[in-house]
Amino acid sequence: MTKIAKPTRRDVLKYGAAAASTALAMPYVSRAWAQAVEINMLAWYGHGEPDMVGEFEAANNVKFKSKYYAGGDNMLALIAQSPPGTYDIILSDGEFVQQLNTAGLIEEMNPADYPFDDMLYDDFKQFPGHWKDGKLYSMMVRCGHLGVSYNTTAISDEEAMSYKAFWKPEIKGKVGHFDWHLPSLGQMSLYNGNGAKLWDQDEAGWGKIKETTMSLRPQVGGFFDYGGTFNGLKNGEMMAMAGIGDWITGVLEKDGAPVKSVVPKEGGIQWTESYSIGKGTPKADIVKKFIQYMLSPAGQATSARMAAYPGFAITKGGRKALQDKDMKEAQRTGQVDGMPNDPITLLKEGRIHYRDIPKQQSLEDWNDFWQEYKNAS
Repeated sequence: MTKIAKPTRRDVLKYGAAAASTALAMPYVSRAWAQAVEINMLAWYGHGEPDMVGEFEAANNVKFKSKYYAGGDNMLALIAQSPPGTYDIILSDGEFVQQLNTAGLIEEMNPADYPFDDMLYDDFKQFPGHWKDGKLYSMMVRCGHLGVSYNTTAISDEEAMSYKAFWKPEIKGKVGHFDWHLPSLGQMSLYNGNGAKLWDQDEAGWGKIKETTMSLRPQVGGFFDYGGTFNGLKNGEMMAMAGIGDWITGVLEKDGAPVKSVVPKEGGIQWTESYSIGKGTPKADIVKKFIQYMLSPAGQATSARMAAYPGFAITKGGRKALQDKDMKEAQRTGQVDGMPNDPITLLKEGRIHYRDIPKQQSLEDWNDFWQEYKNAS
């Protein structure tokens, strides 16, 4: 078994440059506050918006200047296009933290500064990829699940309990993909029965993943970015969507759309969002304070109800604060002890697997196949 070599900064920049053509380079977002300290953030869409940072900005006389990406590959591309030290704070998918660390792009963090004792699940205290040689480099702040996302008028709840629903003949041409290889190919690996080994497949296993994925191609009506994924499900153009979960359908469901997401019998995937402090930033203290705020009960309740896309609180105090603030949303997402869809229960039952990068292939291998798949007729 061959492991992927850990990337150098040159590797990150090289890969980022190659992915630059597909990077989602959204415009900077800023609001003019007199004499406010400007904090440069790189993140998924929504994290620098007023519902997430407005309270902290007002209390600390800071202003977030945010640049957004969609997917870890896009994140690397944007970093490759930016001078060293551009970002004071980086929100990374958990599986990409060590690429940033090995490339020298993020600072070591002091564990004593963060509420590890309040974590809902022991794994969150030593989350994979966030630590190296006993040192902390990123702080998990929220997570969510990927599974079968579907229109309830076209797919029954029973059918949605397997990824096989994507192959339903009646929805041919109406299956969409969120246009990022990791989530969708990970789901195909789960459908193949790979379980906890979904990211660690030899060439034979990888070949079967590609074969399964290609067999879905006649069903597929489009590959969508963040906004297109929302719209495709909202307007009924797509009856099912691979590679997503409640982070998309939750927003639509609350608005009355007939859509849902479930974790099927083959298992689901956890996306994990984590904050790191940019290497060499002179604003490390205020960035640390912001991360602490996002892990406070109030910050966790805000994060779970983020306007752009919902997520799960990861601390005990955060879960309670969410229930106090919005019990209906806590119940909708299973964030109440004892509910069958409680995300912590699903983790303990082994039904959820952390998203990762491929272990026996490179990201380029997966992305190259993804482009081949998209171009297939």
